[in-house]
Amino acid sequence: MATLNNDSKKTSSRPGLSDDEIEELRQAFDLFDTDGGGTIDPKELRAAMRSLGLEGPKNQTVYQMIQDIDKDAKGEIDFDEFLDLMTSKLAGSDTEEDVQKIFHLFDDDETGFITVHNLKRVANELGERMDDAELLEMIERADFDQDGQISPTEFYRIMTYNTFS
Repeated sequence: MATLNNDSKKTSSRPGLSDDEIEELRQAFDLFDTDGGGTIDPKELRAAMRSLGLEGPKNQTVYQMIQDIDKDAKGEIDFDEFLDLMTSKLAGSDTEEDVQKIFHLFDDDETGFITVHNLKRVANELGERMDDAELLEMIERADFDQDGQISPTEFYRIMTYNTFS
């Protein structure tokens, strides 16, 4: 009797991350895994990079990024590999400068804040259709001063904090 190997949706765990945090990372992974195949391939990574404002990343760059993360050398990133990468990033290896670069990719209208409009644009570019209520909830989770938008300081705080709750 054949057994189906469905690695793409298996439950993963990491020390220091709650099930809710892992689920949030799963949702982020699924944004990039646009075909739902359980992996991020070079085409999906390139599209994600473009949607974040990185102009036409070269194929060599995309393949190198995957090779750096791809432990099983399959030419694509599975969720466990993504989780390993994100866990190391959450451990504080991002510099303030790195986080600011990411902030500016969201803040395409250069207002100095990330708004629902900015999140909607990024979600649409990634092929993820989210309604305004979902986007507003994302803003509210990071909006510590409750002004309805995310400042660079709030963005840095949420990006470098070890939990998502």
